[in-house]
Amino acid sequence: MLHANSLAINKNKVLLFKTTIYNKLSSMIKKKISFVLILFVFIVSGSSQNEKPNHSTQGREHLLMDFNWRFAFGSANDYAKDFTTGTSYFTYFAKTGYGDGAAAPQFKDSTWREVDLPHDWAVELPFSGSASHSHGYKTIGWKYPDSSVGWYRKKFDIPASDLGRKISLQFDGIFRNSTVWVNGFYVGHEQSGYASSVYDITDYLNYGQENTVAVRVDASIEEGWFYEGAGIYRHVWLNKTDRLHVAQYGTFVTTELNGENAELTVRTKVQNQHAQNATFAVEQTLIDANNQNVVTKKIENVTLNGNLNKTYFQKINVEKPTLWSLENPYLYKLKTCIIAEGKVVDTYITNIGIRTVRFDPNLGFFLNGKSVKIKGTNDHQDHAGVGTAIPDALQEFRIKKLKEMGSNAIRTSHNPPTPEFLDACDRLGMLVLDENRLMGIDQEHFDLLKRFMVRDRNHPSIVLWSLGNEEWAIESNEKGARITKTMQEFAQKVDSSRAFTVAVSGGWDNGSGKTAQVMGYNYIVQGDIDEHHKKFPWQCGIGTEESNTIGTRGVYVDDKENGRMAATNRMPENVGTESGWKFYVARPFLSGLFFWTGFDYRGEANPLSWPAVNSEFGLMDLCGFPKDIFYYLKSWWGTKPVMHIMPHWNWKGSEGKTIKVTIYSNAEEVELLLNGKSLGKKTMEKNGHLEWDVTYKPGNLVAKGFVKGKLTVSEKVETTDVPAKIALSADRLKLDADGEDVAVITVQLTDLKNRMVPTACNEIQFSLAGPGKIIGVGNGDPASHEPEQFVETASNPTPQWKRRVFNGLAQIIVKTTKQAGEITLTASSEDMAPVTILLNSKTVIDQ
Repeated sequence: MLHANSLAINKNKVLLFKTTIYNKLSSMIKKKISFVLILFVFIVSGSSQNEKPNHSTQGREHLLMDFNWRFAFGSANDYAKDFTTGTSYFTYFAKTGYGDGAAAPQFKDSTWREVDLPHDWAVELPFSGSASHSHGYKTIGWKYPDSSVGWYRKKFDIPASDLGRKISLQFDGIFRNSTVWVNGFYVGHEQSGYASSVYDITDYLNYGQENTVAVRVDASIEEGWFYEGAGIYRHVWLNKTDRLHVAQYGTFVTTELNGENAELTVRTKVQNQHAQNATFAVEQTLIDANNQNVVTKKIENVTLNGNLNKTYFQKINVEKPTLWSLENPYLYKLKTCIIAEGKVVDTYITNIGIRTVRFDPNLGFFLNGKSVKIKGTNDHQDHAGVGTAIPDALQEFRIKKLKEMGSNAIRTSHNPPTPEFLDACDRLGMLVLDENRLMGIDQEHFDLLKRFMVRDRNHPSIVLWSLGNEEWAIESNEKGARITKTMQEFAQKVDSSRAFTVAVSGGWDNGSGKTAQVMGYNYIVQGDIDEHHKKFPWQCGIGTEESNTIGTRGVYVDDKENGRMAATNRMPENVGTESGWKFYVARPFLSGLFFWTGFDYRGEANPLSWPAVNSEFGLMDLCGFPKDIFYYLKSWWGTKPVMHIMPHWNWKGSEGKTIKVTIYSNAEEVELLLNGKSLGKKTMEKNGHLEWDVTYKPGNLVAKGFVKGKLTVSEKVETTDVPAKIALSADRLKLDADGEDVAVITVQLTDLKNRMVPTACNEIQFSLAGPGKIIGVGNGDPASHEPEQFVETASNPTPQWKRRVFNGLAQIIVKTTKQAGEITLTASSEDMAPVTILLNSKTVIDQ
């Protein structure tokens, strides 16, 4: 029988053998160094490349690691259920490389479930009235130890030719309290569910052999007070570089405009991870959107000692650049090459937008010297069907829905977002208030703050940093003033090109409101903004949160016992979307505002509770289906003619009763007609709405809008017949066969005349054929307890996907595989003919 000491000795012999092989291979590589000097690098830096960055070249590689993981539940309080990890005689904290249980490379995970990333296991869990109200009553958290810890494992190969390079694992976000092992080596731990983490695994790898990464995720403790999901819900990457390279997120570009020209200041952090000194050049080329070189600058004969890093500065003058703006979000690429011994050893791509931003205490916000009123929403990272594991294409879908309303800004409430969200904002022209998760002045807080700012600071969409939100213990006292000042001074060293705010919900004159560069007002009912501005005339101001008119999509009579309510203003003071917008638009010194929220989200069902499981604060529901109040803002934030009538006109049994009809429009005058008979014409107040009291008769309501006496827009609602047909439509019909792309499909129930039935709630069943898969379903009902995902199991390998429509609508999300071809989705319901929609996925050609 072998004792523990004998096992350790045998393992040491194996390690000694591996070390010997490593040294011999390193010597061989050094003698043939010319084979590995030409390196071409593409990596996400600040604003990342638009194409899927799975680049395999002679140099740096940025490889997507989202596929073919294994997943199983562990336990938060039972070591046996947690695969006995950490119970060995020598734990991974006692001896390097001694990962045991599920952290051991030899652990058998063949019975674990196969998953691809991003993955949110919380969205798969059932609901319970005893679970957390703030997190949507999902059975996760400290009360549920057996569904609050998840394990992920993945096998991956590293070729022998990679020996001598620097290799790291990058996790863009794991919720939360994650621990990572590679080949049994403990490589790191991250408590926050919103921080990107990068681990150097160079010396832990088996070159020319198989490797294993294991990740334990513990979501027992909540980090926020809203649904946060659970698991590896953002992308994972494997990064490979030469030992002389630009550091990750190592470029930082700022802009100054001089008339029609621009001067770029480029800071480039270079790492020399060789033991010996390196002499090299830093060459930087600005490339326009047509892939044409604009200008090239070069720093020659730079020497950097071994195992050190240094930041180099360079000025680049650009004649008549195309500026990044809301109307034309033009992006350049900055290509940084590290050249040693006459050869390129590293090439690093940074997407940038040339633009300037400033906040003025009296005149508000300016983009490229032009005044812009910020018309924003707060948004959590949460969507129907998928929870927090939002595919990249779905991020873009959500941003486009907000732009359709006329919005030009998003506050990332209340945490740093995924990088792909910021990429989409850069491409689409959406301003961002990028928010830190938690305030504090110790090293851990500073580290988290710096990491997210360094990661994000090249994104032109970001115009303002937020240091924190509603820190009630400090926001209205002297500690808050001190902490805000200290954090602001620290953060300015990371980025002095943007201003900083803190979102404060009260005590504006006494705490953080005394020291923040830009005062963040949460809700006009919480104080006197005009008086605060008089006391602090040097301070810029913005509405970081403001009340929406809240309620359930398509519901016009309260049904609070069943978790649904008619549209109402949130605050006792009757502040809602209209009054909030009128307040801010009337004050030039206020830069704008962010309504709470753009979309409904899971959790915080206030003022309701179980059976309600989602918030109802959104201008859209959890699927992104607009509520009526969406059209109020579209009327006054957008530029196109708008006419919207609420409510619907299906009120069987209410004949002869009075119904309030509300019109949202930007027409100067509106005429309302019932069954062809005019009910009068009214003048529209700017930033207002119109109302009529109408005696209900089945038929149709028509609203006509006039500008200068001419008909410019009209809208009609009709009394429909019963549901008889299913209609399917997709946001996109052509997809990439990359295993990541998605189509968002709207399911609508209509009558025989193809009119949507606004009260329909029939169940729809779905089936899919071709190289794709369904990843989630939803309907926007804030009190629905139906499953949003149907997980394949050994006992049920082909589960039946289904969902009820809610007030006529439902949504289904289809993802591609890596195989190209036609994907056919079929929807069917009792007493209705099945219908299909055809999607086409095409092969992705790496660039």
